[in-house]
Amino acid sequence: MPQVAARINPEQERWLKDYFRTKSAGAEFILPWAVDTFFRAINTIKHKFSSAELKTIIEAHKGRKILPEHMRVTYLALRIHDACEINGIHEKFGVNKTALENKIKAMDDTSATALMVWASAFWVSRQCTAENLEEYISSY
Repeated sequence: MPQVAARINPEQERWLKDYFRTKSAGAEFILPWAVDTFFRAINTIKHKFSSAELKTIIEAHKGRKILPEHMRVTYLALRIHDACEINGIHEKFGVNKTALENKIKAMDDTSATALMVWASAFWVSRQCTAENLEEYISSY
């Protein structure tokens, strides 16, 4: 099995050691589960948003680092609200800001987290070009 080096904080390390025989055993269990959960969430989410809405969400995450404490629907809602209010990104893609905000507010934290990770990942991916944005959206 391929190896992955992950960085975790001391609290996460204690949690893995407390709930699993070893830190490695915990990581080997959690990582595949997290990846599967992420892709299931993205496959469900992408059908709830239009292509223009997804582009708006991706644009709102340009240059943003997502921290674990941001993994809440309230953070995503605030991020989108500010990006629309301050930068007018919804206008760039022809999106109804209120409709987009309502869709986001109806999400749960897990789905919002997956969407933020997916949107942020575009900007660090090999596909990160304006021409590949449509392909990125349709590939998940």
